[in-house]
Amino acid sequence: MFTTSVQLPSGSTQQQTLKVVEQIEKYYFTHEKDNIMSVFATVGSGPGGNGQNVARMFIRLKDWSERDSKTGTSFAIIERATKAFNKIKEARVIASSPPAISGLGSSAGFDMELQDHAGAGHDALMAARNQLLALAAENPELTRVRHNGLDDSPQLQIDIDQRKAQALGVDIDDINDTLQTAWGSSYVNDFMDRGRVKKVYVQAAAPYRMLPDDINLWYVRNKDGGMVPFSAFATSRWETGSPRLERYNGYSAVEIVGEAAPGVSTGTAMDIMESLVKQLPNGFGLEWTAMSYQERLSGAQAPALYAISLLVVFLCLAALYESWSVPFSVMLVVPLGVIGALLATWMRGLENDVYFQVGLLTVIGLSAKNAILIVEFANEMNQKGHDLFE
Repeated sequence: MFTTSVQLPSGSTQQQTLKVVEQIEKYYFTHEKDNIMSVFATVGSGPGGNGQNVARMFIRLKDWSERDSKTGTSFAIIERATKAFNKIKEARVIASSPPAISGLGSSAGFDMELQDHAGAGHDALMAARNQLLALAAENPELTRVRHNGLDDSPQLQIDIDQRKAQALGVDIDDINDTLQTAWGSSYVNDFMDRGRVKKVYVQAAAPYRMLPDDINLWYVRNKDGGMVPFSAFATSRWETGSPRLERYNGYSAVEIVGEAAPGVSTGTAMDIMESLVKQLPNGFGLEWTAMSYQERLSGAQAPALYAISLLVVFLCLAALYESWSVPFSVMLVVPLGVIGALLATWMRGLENDVYFQVGLLTVIGLSAKNAILIVEFANEMNQKGHDLFE
């Protein structure tokens, strides 16, 4: 399974989003019908937030036995889908693999938070974000670097004149409750329907919450029981703002996600992103999150873990042979195995990721195992009177 995220420009309607989703579904069921089993789409909810202009699609693949071993892999399907979705001008469509560990991030690749340490404000943070994305787009070792969130969108700002409201006997809480119920929804209670518990919500009918002027059609009950129109104490105006204010570790932040180009490790891509952030104006920094945070944390511990592993193996061999010199004969073969693994990885253009590190430990263990057998045989022959050089 893999996912496909859809994001249209701010202010796009749900109907426009549905049209793009249907276009993507048609592509999968037409061009990838031999590999795709089903497509499940959620319109209004995406990895970066909720809104009418976002959607997320879950692509379920057929069993391995029903797909081609080369063209039917998820990576091959995503690569073809990316080329096809680049032709969709109405929306940004990203097909991506899920994270290696479920719950840590929304997709494969790196995940970071660009933070406003100096408190420069939302506009400055957006400018720094755009500058960082432009720098990343120019780097050939990075691909699909993007903002994982919602862009600034038009918002209807309602200004309440509290003095007028108090003079008319209208409580601020009642005003907020009326707005919440009419333009959003309010939970009432539960009821049983054919053995199932269902919830009851109250919301204004669609014709009475379609236009900004519709707010003047609503009334709020004052303390005397009278009905006061919204126009008596409230005014509305349009402005542009963020639909979701994000903070990370106490700082205003925006989430940036991306992937390394083919043949480039995720660690190298993360180093490049750190160097690009240093080119931003003073007061902006980054913190890694999700899988990237775990990778940075484990990457810093890898040299120490390798050193401790070699020390433990050396001490075990010293206890086995009751000698401090014999274990060196076994340990001398380890660098040869490591160099061979590094050369093979470099020649194939593979990444230095966690799978490579696990494989490297396996190579070290296998080479040490062979060396132990050879040293054991040499010790037996030496005890029988043969010279060490023989």
